[in-house]
This record gives sequence, C-alpha cells and structure tokens, in this order.
Amino acid sequence: MADIQPRESPPAGNHAARDHRIVRLGSTDNCTQGLRYETDPRLPEPRGELSEAVVDLLRNPAPDHAVLPDPDHAEPYGDDLQLALHVCYELHYRGFDGIDPAWEWEPDLLRLRAAMERPFLSALRFETPGGADVRQELDALLVPPARDSGIAGYLAAEGSYEQLREFFVHRSIYHHKEGDPHAWVIPRLRGQEKASLVAVEFDEFGGGRGERLHAQLYVNLMAAAGLNTGYLHYLGAVPAPMLAVVNVMSLFGLHRQHRGALIGQLSAAEITSSPAARRMLIALQRLGAAPECLQFYAEHVEADAVHEQVMRRDVVANLLAHEPDLTESVVLGIQSTNLLEDRFCETMIRDWRAGDSSLRTGFAITD
Repeated sequence: MADIQPRESPPAGNHAARDHRIVRLGSTDNCTQGLRYETDPRLPEPRGELSEAVVDLLRNPAPDHAVLPDPDHAEPYGDDLQLALHVCYELHYRGFDGIDPAWEWEPDLLRLRAAMERPFLSALRFETPGGADVRQELDALLVPPARDSGIAGYLAAEGSYEQLREFFVHRSIYHHKEGDPHAWVIPRLRGQEKASLVAVEFDEFGGGRGERLHAQLYVNLMAAAGLNTGYLHYLGAVPAPMLAVVNVMSLFGLHRQHRGALIGQLSAAEITSSPAARRMLIALQRLGAAPECLQFYAEHVEADAVHEQVMRRDVVANLLAHEPDLTESVVLGIQSTNLLEDRFCETMIRDWRAGDSSLRTGFAITD
C-alpha cells in the first residue's frame, strides 16, 4: 500500500493528548464510586430454529455430543441466524446468567457457530465490491455526509425524544462492550501497528480510569435517558440489523485469519465516528438530552478525531507494510462495516417514517 505511508516517528505518549494517568492496582483514588457492576445477562427468547437450538442447548449441561440444525439455508441477515450468532459470541465475552462456562469451547457448538458464520461471510463478500485499494476506501470515509443524512440528521431535523431513546437502546448492544471485540487482535499484531492499536484501545478503556471507560460513559447516558442500564438488557428488543453490526466485529476478532478485516472495521468506525458524534450532538441539543448524553458523544468527537489519524497512518499503513497479503481483508472489513451500518440506518429511518417503532414487535421502552 505505497500510497499510505507509515509515520517514521509516531507521536509520543497518549495519542489523544489528554491528561490520563495509570492508576495503581489497589489504589482508592480512582473514583470507582458510581461504576455499575451488573449481573450477567439472561438468555434471550429465540427467534427461529437456529436460535432456539442454541438457547435450548445452553440451558442444559454441556453434552458429549449434540445434534444441531443446519444453517446453510438460513437468511444471513435475519433475526434467527444473527441472534444465534450473537448468543454464541457472547460466551466469549461475559456469558449468560446461570450458563455453564464450559460451553465457550464446546466442540459441537463451535461447529454450529462456524456453519452459521459461513453464510454471513458469504453474504458480506457478495454484497461488497471488494478490491485492494485501501487508500481509496479510507479516503471515501473522510467525505463528510450531508448534514441531514443518516440517523443523526433525521434526529436533528425531525426525530422525537422517544426515537432518540430507541436509538440508544439499539446502540447499547455494542457500546456495552465498546472496545472489547478489538482487543482480540492485539496479540495478532506486531511492532508499531500493535503499539498504536493499543493506544487507541487505551482511550476506549478510559485511559486507565474505570469511570472513563467508554462503556461506562454509555451506562451513564442510558441512566440519564431513563433507560435500563443492565448489560445487554435490551438484547431481546433489538432486531437483526444492529446485531449484525456487532456480530461482524466478533466474527473478525475471534479468527486470526480475519485480523486484517477487523483492522478495516475499526478504521471505518474510528474515521467516521468523530463527524457522526458531532452531528449527534446537534440532535441531542435540539431534543434537550441530559448532560451525560452529550458527554458521551463529546468524548467521541475529541478522541476519535485523533484515532482517525492513528488508525490510518500508524495501524493500517504499518500492518500492510509488514503483511501486504492482508490488503483485501482490510478492504472487506471497511466495506462490510459500511454495508451493515447503512442497513441499520435505513431500517430504523424507514420504521420511523412509517410511524412505527424501530424495536421488535411487542417490545416497548419502559423507564
């Protein structure tokens, strides 16, 4: 990737240039008061044959051998497959309340997960143009969207406060674990790309301060918006488009062969995050959102503006200088992220313009 050159000397210290400090283990001056430690989430209700098989299986002790359905003909972006994948992936995060941790590495369940990943990946490859021009893909991300486009544009122009709260519910599926899927790629990198990726993750994880974790800032946002703050509390209410956005991170993160795609996914997210957060602040101000809601997005305006350069110059460029064979994988990660975020955005706005809730039928937000 000759057109994107690594920096010879990346910026010293924390990339976000903020006064973070690393707090000693066991110190009591680290403002842990107010941090919420929730119980593990409950298993969601199934949405079809695949998710029913996975959920039913997890409610029982891990068997010596399990007979599981064939996902080859499942809708790759549908509720059933996406929920089944999400449940399988969650076993590698915090798991579910009362579920045997041994399921994380149960061979039959892993085989089913792999079988479900195949149609999902095939659909992503079929619906993205592919290619090997990383510079073109990254440059396209820098083009600012129209002011009135996307979910932020809709909310800023005509959305209601209840629609804003619905949006918060959808995004909680990711922001409750913000930064976590990308931590898996760290041991799979080397040199400057590893060091710079860790610098980005350091910011995602609050610069060493628990109360500054981006996931914790989102908990604060949810509380200020009158929403339940429990980890994945709203998993059952969120339809497939948002699940797919999160699932693709887990899929790329859990497979070393897809490390380039995960870097592409994170690059797309970080490059577009700061402008999107700035536009969301306009919507929040119009709708009279609480200060904690503004704080979450203001944090992303600042941090991700720096992360954009770090990802482009220090992570992607160095990765492809060392492993040029990952070029097409990085492109897949960028294009897949754009595809799934666009599907999510279009689905929500379509529902809202029709006068419907964007949540699954039968679910309503309660304070």
